[in-house]
Amino acid sequence: MVDDVAEVLATEDEIAARVAALAAEIERDYAGRDLLLVGVLNGAATVTVDLARALHRHVEITWMGITSYGAGQGGSGAVRLRKDIDVDVAGRDVLVVDGVIDTGLTAAWLMTNLRARGPASLEFCGLFRKPGAQALPVPIRYVGFDVPAGVVVGYGLDYQGRYRNLRCCARLAPHVYEPAPVRIAASGG
Repeated sequence: MVDDVAEVLATEDEIAARVAALAAEIERDYAGRDLLLVGVLNGAATVTVDLARALHRHVEITWMGITSYGAGQGGSGAVRLRKDIDVDVAGRDVLVVDGVIDTGLTAAWLMTNLRARGPASLEFCGLFRKPGAQALPVPIRYVGFDVPAGVVVGYGLDYQGRYRNLRCCARLAPHVYEPAPVRIAASGG
């Protein structure tokens, strides 16, 4: 697995410190209010649980499963709901937690979808944000780290179902996801 990593973007200790700092900021902003965390599956499972544990208050956690196919990756730019939350958000303070914000497509869809359900407040937290995240005008209230473009894995983020268990956040080496060049043998003739 180590050979598959091109660069470590955030170490386990740096992530833990940043999650603690985000929790402190969230504590101040939501003082005296109950908070519902909506974790975006699967990539935000780790950060959602760690953030909840770092908060010194009662929080409720629910999950949404989203699949997005960004237009930039050969997809249609469509978002599909795979698993809806199982609680009513009407009148509640809601914080959506995502592992990585690539283009902002998923964030925009989530905010529109949840806002229509009538929460008292609705904010977004992304642990990792890529440069393309500003493609759509979605206010991201809490950001852990800005990371470069490319395939980012670890701390819950995967590439084809692998690397979620890395304790750091890393940029994946291109040899893992780029097809090998086709070699044409010269005919001897």
